[in-house]
Amino acid sequence: MSDRLALRLSACATAMLLVFSTPAWSQEPPPGHGEAESAQENERASPGIFSLIPADSSTDHVLKTGDTDLPYTATAGTLDLIGQDGNRTAKIFYTAYVAKDRKPGRPLTFAFNGGPGAASAYLHMGLVGPKVLEFGETGDNGTTPVLKDNPDSWLAFSDLVLIDPVGTGWSRAASDEAAGNFYKVRQDAESLAKAIALYTQRNDRLDAPKYLLGESYGGFRAAKVAAALKDSQSMLVSGIVMLSPFLEGRFLGNSDDPLSAALQLPSLAAAEMERRGTFTPGGMKEAESFAMGTYLTSLAGPRPGGNAADGLYSRLAGMTGMPKDAIARTRGFLGDIYAKQMAGAGKVVSPYDASYAVPDAYPEAPYSQNDDPILDGYTRAYGSAFAAYARNDLGFKTEMTYSLLNTDVNRRWEWNGNRGGDARALASASTDLRDLLSVIPSFRLMIAHGYSDALTPYGVSRYVIDHMPPELANGRASLKVYRGGHMFYTRIPSRQAMAADARAFYEPKATE
Repeated sequence: MSDRLALRLSACATAMLLVFSTPAWSQEPPPGHGEAESAQENERASPGIFSLIPADSSTDHVLKTGDTDLPYTATAGTLDLIGQDGNRTAKIFYTAYVAKDRKPGRPLTFAFNGGPGAASAYLHMGLVGPKVLEFGETGDNGTTPVLKDNPDSWLAFSDLVLIDPVGTGWSRAASDEAAGNFYKVRQDAESLAKAIALYTQRNDRLDAPKYLLGESYGGFRAAKVAAALKDSQSMLVSGIVMLSPFLEGRFLGNSDDPLSAALQLPSLAAAEMERRGTFTPGGMKEAESFAMGTYLTSLAGPRPGGNAADGLYSRLAGMTGMPKDAIARTRGFLGDIYAKQMAGAGKVVSPYDASYAVPDAYPEAPYSQNDDPILDGYTRAYGSAFAAYARNDLGFKTEMTYSLLNTDVNRRWEWNGNRGGDARALASASTDLRDLLSVIPSFRLMIAHGYSDALTPYGVSRYVIDHMPPELANGRASLKVYRGGHMFYTRIPSRQAMAADARAFYEPKATE
């Protein structure tokens, strides 16, 4: 995998995707700096940055869901994180939607995207918010997107608080040096846990059932934030919804590992069925069985030869659409070749949805060098659309650029004290989920994926759930899979289906 592609795969995982000491609001001064020097630097930096962020804005609206009208208040604002020296280290931007005349016990959901470096506009305008961005009849036209009322907004069953981590959206640290303290797994989780506690306390919502929603790296982040809320803020969450989550670093981009390849294969098969118009649940069951059976044992064992090799490569070619000779050259490991091989000569597919192909900008290159057709294509429109919506509808007017995807955050991210793919490979959220399920008896987990997402394939999440102790997972951890890729919610039927499943997750007694 090229370094350029590796950065893209990590930049949203995500949005998304596979799009960072002590806690950042109470960090010690950096080496060589006394407390006075740090305070002076903070004061010099803060006015220039923070002066561009306006005061909080609250406006009243009505969500029209078809059957009923739901009046609500929207607040676009910021939360201050304060250092041990009493100075502001960062401002966290958030958008809250709170139903008027809400009943006691109404849930409160805190949502964020991933990256690291992705802002919350994806989930906000793609899935849960009261407005949804649509991309034309073909579903991929980002040049003239249309913002519409979202009849499937989760506001129908939960109040919402969408948060942009430091370095994304309009969330900023006091200085570039201070920002680096937030670009780390634990410190990021601690800062978001503090922001959630601040919002909850200031708005008198301590008695509300609290849920976390995270997409891509945001799924990994949600597990870490839930643990930080428990340990640092003495606050327990009722559940987590993960969308296309990155859960285990060892399975991300590990193209020569047999188990990683087997967990990804069903997503590649789904993508080919989508291209052919032959997608069926039965076809997926067959692909899953083959992947964890013949395919896994063939890759894990000696290189096949003769009729066994011919049969294996022929079946893989039929399942994925890749040329048999290309598959044979890699002895069946597909992770490095599918982007250039699946859609035929002169085209590339996106790992965010392997069924989505565009003309290859670099057909002479052996591996994909293309900008990603989805991450760098139509979904970029979420950023400008949210900035306009915040100004015109929410009354939050700022000249600061809304940072949808901050590659600098991604580049500087530290995984357990180190940077890069080797450190990321050791990252895991599975133990956090086990601990939460163990010590919070009412805690529940829902994981949602798109079938043709090759970046964070649904097979990994199934593997994680299947390997939890049954006493933890049974009846409390579920996997839902929908047509589409990493951002399957851009497909209206999939967005509608997930909204229905999310309502059932939040209101289990009402749907029994």
